[in-house]
Amino acid sequence: MERTKPKAVFMAFGTKGDVYPLSAIAAAFACDQKQYEVILITHSAHQSLSSHLAEKHVEYCPVSSPPVLSAEQINDLEGKEDLSFSLQKKKITQDHRQECYSLIERIFGDGAALDGDVIVINFFALEGWSLAESFCVRCVVAAPYVVPYSAPATFESQFQRELPLLYRYLTESPSGKVCWQDVIHWMWPLFTENWGLWRNDNLHLSSCPFTDPVTGIPTWHQRPQSPLVMYGFSREVVECPAYWPPKVRVCGFWFPPIEWQFTCKRCQEISVYFSSGGQYAKDDLCPSHLELHNFIKTNPVFVGLSSIGSMGFLKDPHAFLSVLQTVLNTTRYRFILFTAGYEPLELIVRKLAAEESSDQKKWNEDFVRLCDGQLFCFFGSLPYSWLFKNCAAVIHHGGSGTTAAALQAGTPQVVCPFMLDQFYWAERMHWLGVSPEPLSRNHLVPDKNDETSVQEAAHVLSKAIQDALSSRVKARAAEISERISLEDGVSEAVKCLKEELGIN
Repeated sequence: MERTKPKAVFMAFGTKGDVYPLSAIAAAFACDQKQYEVILITHSAHQSLSSHLAEKHVEYCPVSSPPVLSAEQINDLEGKEDLSFSLQKKKITQDHRQECYSLIERIFGDGAALDGDVIVINFFALEGWSLAESFCVRCVVAAPYVVPYSAPATFESQFQRELPLLYRYLTESPSGKVCWQDVIHWMWPLFTENWGLWRNDNLHLSSCPFTDPVTGIPTWHQRPQSPLVMYGFSREVVECPAYWPPKVRVCGFWFPPIEWQFTCKRCQEISVYFSSGGQYAKDDLCPSHLELHNFIKTNPVFVGLSSIGSMGFLKDPHAFLSVLQTVLNTTRYRFILFTAGYEPLELIVRKLAAEESSDQKKWNEDFVRLCDGQLFCFFGSLPYSWLFKNCAAVIHHGGSGTTAAALQAGTPQVVCPFMLDQFYWAERMHWLGVSPEPLSRNHLVPDKNDETSVQEAAHVLSKAIQDALSSRVKARAAEISERISLEDGVSEAVKCLKEELGIN
């Protein structure tokens, strides 16, 4: 039977900061466009999204690959420590792509594509581009951060030398058609062997996009449109240079619904009740989190590294906690630490709590307090949009989501980047004046728990917090918050997507 409903597939891979923003757009698009079947393809690790998406009539389709790949994780997954990291990673990548193909085949393999069909991908779901080509479906890019990688310095000269006709095809492209600006901005990995072999061997496409699979000659007769690239950040925060491709749209930050950000079901229900006109106070939490609620009222400094631990950067959690404890011993600050589900850190926290007090009645399965109550370690999650407004400062890793939430709240930041776009956000926050200079990794998470390393890190961290709490930084953070307060990034993204699809 020929289908009549168009389908919008959102493919988002990576950590919560990579996936949740696209999930928010998928949910908003499904609510706005009832005639569409809307589907999210992401990792099974984000299973908690499924119920939220179902309420918005979005189908959740999981793949088994992990959100991040570290040597420790791969050994746990495969159980084959004798295999090299690169071989195990290659196997996981192959399986991941096969699962993606199977899902897209199930979704779009039931007949000819409709004009309204679309696949929306983030930068960690580049397989979606080739799958869209294979099934004759339009592809759109949506990313909550600037491109986290850049082409090698020799890429253009090598491309021109090895693919002269394709280079000419792209550099002489008519207005509105795919061009060299698109390639150099974000598409260049699609021309590498990493994707070429898969395209050729598994999808039976040409190894290079925009070329004939038989002759290898550019498809002069069929030039596709320049792809829409939507960015989930604010023009008040990120400069948008003129050399970016013409189809780039900057929407504003993409914040997921508040109720998605609670691990506690009861706290979530209270939040939903308030948003629907109930009588609860806006900042209420459930009775079992009263102690957490009262601690937040003391205006603590937030500390959170999100997925940095699972990525292998937090090799000695005890050293990290020692740095925080040393700062607390020499200052009047209070810290609220989010452990982000990183088990080694949570084990150390509970061990230290047991050493400090044998009275386990003072503990909660969701949190413990250390350093005479000055360090509140929370094992769940709360909406940053609410939490950060009650914090004196935010110490974090430079993830796009955490950065955006701190900007929205108007809270000073201390940023310690570890990888990819985190370095960009760290430098950008310092340039904007909402944070001091970025911390080096060893000034927050030293590899060794020796006195010298801990004391040095604690000194640098204390100074950074002091700088962040200056009147100048506070005023600048409040100013940026006011500038972006009227933006609605998710709604703008839905609007841009509708324009691209020709929906009135």
